[in-house]
Amino acid sequence: MNRLLNLKVKDEVFDILNNCKRITMPEKRFDFVDLSLGGKDNMTFEVKYEVEGKGEVVEAVVTRCKNGIVVNYPDVYMRRRDPDSLIIGDEGETDKPRYKDIYGDNFEELRKETFEWLKKQELIVYGFYAGGKEHGYPAIVIAPVNAAFFGFALADIQGFIPRSEFEKIEVFEPKAVIYVAPPFRHTHFNGKQVVVHNRVNGVHEIFSYNLYPGPSAKKGVYGVLLNIGEMEGWVAAHASTVRIVTPYDNVITIMHEGASGGGKSEMCQQMHREKDNRVLLGENIITKERIYLEIKESCEIHPVTDDIALVHPSLQKGSKMVVKDAEQGWFVRLDNIPHYGTDPQLERLCIHPPEPLIFLNLEGVPGSTCLIWEHTMDEPGKPCPNPRVILPRRFIPNIVDEPVEVDIRSFGIRTPPCTKSKPTYGIVGIFHLLPPALAWLWRLVSPRGHANPSITQAEALSSEGVGSYWPFATGLMVKQANLLLEQILQFTRTQYILIPNQYIGAYKVGFMPQWITREYLAKRGNVRLRPDQLKPAKLPILGYALEYMKVEGTYIPKFLLQVDLQPEVGEEGYMEGAKILTDFFKKEIVKFKTLDLHPLGRQIIECCLDDGSLEDYVSLIK
Repeated sequence: MNRLLNLKVKDEVFDILNNCKRITMPEKRFDFVDLSLGGKDNMTFEVKYEVEGKGEVVEAVVTRCKNGIVVNYPDVYMRRRDPDSLIIGDEGETDKPRYKDIYGDNFEELRKETFEWLKKQELIVYGFYAGGKEHGYPAIVIAPVNAAFFGFALADIQGFIPRSEFEKIEVFEPKAVIYVAPPFRHTHFNGKQVVVHNRVNGVHEIFSYNLYPGPSAKKGVYGVLLNIGEMEGWVAAHASTVRIVTPYDNVITIMHEGASGGGKSEMCQQMHREKDNRVLLGENIITKERIYLEIKESCEIHPVTDDIALVHPSLQKGSKMVVKDAEQGWFVRLDNIPHYGTDPQLERLCIHPPEPLIFLNLEGVPGSTCLIWEHTMDEPGKPCPNPRVILPRRFIPNIVDEPVEVDIRSFGIRTPPCTKSKPTYGIVGIFHLLPPALAWLWRLVSPRGHANPSITQAEALSSEGVGSYWPFATGLMVKQANLLLEQILQFTRTQYILIPNQYIGAYKVGFMPQWITREYLAKRGNVRLRPDQLKPAKLPILGYALEYMKVEGTYIPKFLLQVDLQPEVGEEGYMEGAKILTDFFKKEIVKFKTLDLHPLGRQIIECCLDDGSLEDYVSLIK
């Protein structure tokens, strides 16, 4: 029987669809809920497969709760994204590892095996637009129907075309196809999360050999957009974007970039407050001294993007960057919600959503309400650091759907505690102003930073690479570096700042620096910082530190602006941390010094390698 005849795809795709046991194409979002549980009457459902040599393997357990479905993975390793999961199956240009170099044979054989396995399954199939219908690209997903929760997650993040609408499309020619085949994780990849990208004849194939949505349903589709952008000359930024409206109706838009755990989702969240409504700015890890602020009226938060911002050429109209959300739903991490009352707006939305949500790595009791502060335990006393909820954009209050101009591009870094006795790179003040040349360098290096909750990671300080999206890209590092530099040169009226999270020296601060900075910059309006407010940081790659910062009539302690002033750190501890950060930058940027690098990019990198001054960086891009 011929199926989905309006699809314009390769014969091998039709071969799968025409020979599989059954095709289910959802019409409504609610259809995914019952499919995820294996039936409308089921309260729990095990997603399991027969694996040669291992027998029956349970990949995930899905639980029906009042407010949605809860997905938990028995394998603790599957609860976070493996940053090394992406492998290239084709012969195209890439700086990423190739399947044939790792496994010694051509990917085509495994590709055919995957197709044969899919032909033996009942499948869930649907179309979507990667990057959104207006500026995006047609794509389809083909997955086993018993893994419908994965299809549900992908549909909420990327959107989906209902069956009735799909049938009305005259010709649907996918630029990307996602194939999901979980058992191959065990038979071919020793249990690892592997996602093979195969770019052939104008179609970007993604073979997802695991059921954690991060590497494929989310970052895999991001990889498709980056590949298209690399060919067409634009970038999909790894960034959240928020429009901030002050009580006096001043409006400012901040785009916050950074590696996983760098505070992108948190930039769109409300500021966390104590029970008495005060704001805890930080707590000294040695003396236990606490610093509080009184902020009577917070700004309104109007979220624009959470993780992927399209910087598409068709959107641009001047010297400020214009962005639009590339996603239809947000994959929000909940590790910073440890108890009730931490973020009332988010808690309310998750406990009483307009429609059922998808939760991951949270405790789910059949028929109960899933509570976002009850995180699944990786082991007794150790909660999973990566609990998640997927929030469709249309559920989020004050969401901004139209393109927005970016006033400030901030960059987030997770920093560890820094003291004299244990110096680290936790020497970044509450925020620093970066000249454009340094802003580019930070995006080249994109440190993953301290205690990253989103990914499996052994090394404390490692690099996520160009634009902080390199783990998801399939092409060439230098091409992406050039695109980022050209972008910075194009948008001359956008300012750049650097914001730490977790620690400032000896002070535990969480994500408060970016919430305070967001509040401060919005209430100042689009007024640039005064020269007397800025001081060259002792470490040039940190740009300008602040001499003072006044929030709601209260001066922020200067030792939170300039970390060397903390007695627990001192100049000695600061300079040790500066050396750690400098050595790390030099190690990471030297790989970009190739003949294909933009000449100005080469100058900026050489400036860093030669220990250039802040004035040197300023002079490179005026």
